Amino acid sequence: MIQAVIFDLDGTLLDTLGDLAGAGNHALRAMGLETHPVDAYRRMVGNGIPKLIERMLPAGSGEATRAVALELFRNWYNAHGFDVTAPYPGIPRLLERLASLGVATAVVSNKDDAMTKAIAAHYFPDHAFTAVIGRRDGVPAKPDPASVREAMAAMGRAPSECLYVGDSDVDVLTAHNAGLCCCGALWGFRGRAELEAAGADLLAATADDVLAAVLNG
Repeated sequence: MIQAVIFDLDGTLLDTLGDLAGAGNHALRAMGLETHPVDAYRRMVGNGIPKLIERMLPAGSGEATRAVALELFRNWYNAHGFDVTAPYPGIPRLLERLASLGVATAVVSNKDDAMTKAIAAHYFPDHAFTAVIGRRDGVPAKPDPASVREAMAAMGRAPSECLYVGDSDVDVLTAHNAGLCCCGALWGFRGRAELEAAGADLLAATADDVLAAVLNG
């Protein structure tokens, strides 16, 4: 049996798309720019908020424009990041079952570290993650494996004992760069085609499929 599971956050544990899109479109409206449909943000997320800002702005936007958009985005998201975000079906029960089995869990996200910790604590107040790690200055973002290795060290587990669960090609690359098996979350932002193309080792259509992967080792 797998002894530890490392989860991506956005698109894996939580459906955050509506609130991310809300913050992005707020920033665009405030700057007099055209907004995007919520679904369009599926292709913009996954590499951290600065990259999301770059993708949502018109091509060729300069550093000053990106800085203004980033401040507008963060201010809105800090106030409204819990408006429509919710755990995906079966996720709370999955975390409960993993805890009952003694399987350690961690979260590694490209979302800002403080925001990652606040959101995880808000939506999973009764679950004791061993580590919740977001993007920090001086630490490379996923797909660099640095934060995943930090999470494994906190859990005291080797790569062979861990499963990584995420919904995008960034997650597959992150897992493989850290020497972990990757279970692709089909319910997330990107879908089957991207996960298969990236080389996901397993695919999960539901949270119960993740539990089965853990039990089957």
